[in-house]
Amino acid sequence: MDSYLLRLTTTLADGLARQPQAFRRRHAKYVRACQNADGGFGGRDPASDLYYTAFGLRGLALLGELTPDVAERASGYLRQRLQGSATAVDFFSLLYASALVQMGSGIDVLSDAPADWPERVATLLASFRTFDGGYGKAPNSPFGSTYHTFLVALCYELLGRALPEAAAVAEFIRSRRREDGGFVEMKQMKRSGANPTAAAVGTLQLAGSLDHETKTGVVNMIGGLQSPEGGLMANSRIPLADLLSTFTGCWTLQECGGLDRIDRSEVMRYVKTLERPEGGFHGGSWDSGFDVEYTFYGLGAVGLLG
Repeated sequence: MDSYLLRLTTTLADGLARQPQAFRRRHAKYVRACQNADGGFGGRDPASDLYYTAFGLRGLALLGELTPDVAERASGYLRQRLQGSATAVDFFSLLYASALVQMGSGIDVLSDAPADWPERVATLLASFRTFDGGYGKAPNSPFGSTYHTFLVALCYELLGRALPEAAAVAEFIRSRRREDGGFVEMKQMKRSGANPTAAAVGTLQLAGSLDHETKTGVVNMIGGLQSPEGGLMANSRIPLADLLSTFTGCWTLQECGGLDRIDRSEVMRYVKTLERPEGGFHGGSWDSGFDVEYTFYGLGAVGLLG
């Protein structure tokens, strides 16, 4: 586990450990029920998917319910996906899920992979580098993405490798900063948002380049996104809060020393309105569906704020 993800996981797990046992049990039961016969987890489409498998395992890890049985079943699915598609999201999901499986069961998913598999992955990640100094979604992407640069940086740390040309990556991220102190996903965007700002802060942390001035701007920007519902909005033009922005915004405020900038009791009230009695969370007041990804955000927010 890399230091960023370990800090995230332990912080949220410690907070959730203080929640009532009934709360933890019902959400663990829901997430376990999302594991398929092949060992993977599905989203709103129940078919197993690397992205949702990582979220399912992350949710159980937060709850202290990533049992050897669940992890062993997941390892079979992950081994099948070692030769899967080459996107930043897939690589991060595979590497993180494999780390969680090893933590939960001692099983090394990569034991059957070629000895040089980590080197091959690192070489492929290098091909995601874009001319502007960031990283794209896949090899030979035309422009860098704030979000995918963050995922690639996490991949390097999961591989136990330093982020190549970290100073240049930090400079790319700083180029995405806007006057309000937040960050945007793509160069042409004018209005900063909670989620690209969270990705930018995480990348700067991984690059060792997060300074006080940036933290202050981020706290002011994200602190202004709390909606009348109590949660955080994706940006200042979006009228409704959502659980993704609420979680990533709160975590980023925590990392920048500014969680008290928002009314935490109102955020918690909002998050609890999205909780299903039988386990799981909706994505927002506008969302009738639910899945393991939003359940992770809901659990994370409760762990952070509770």
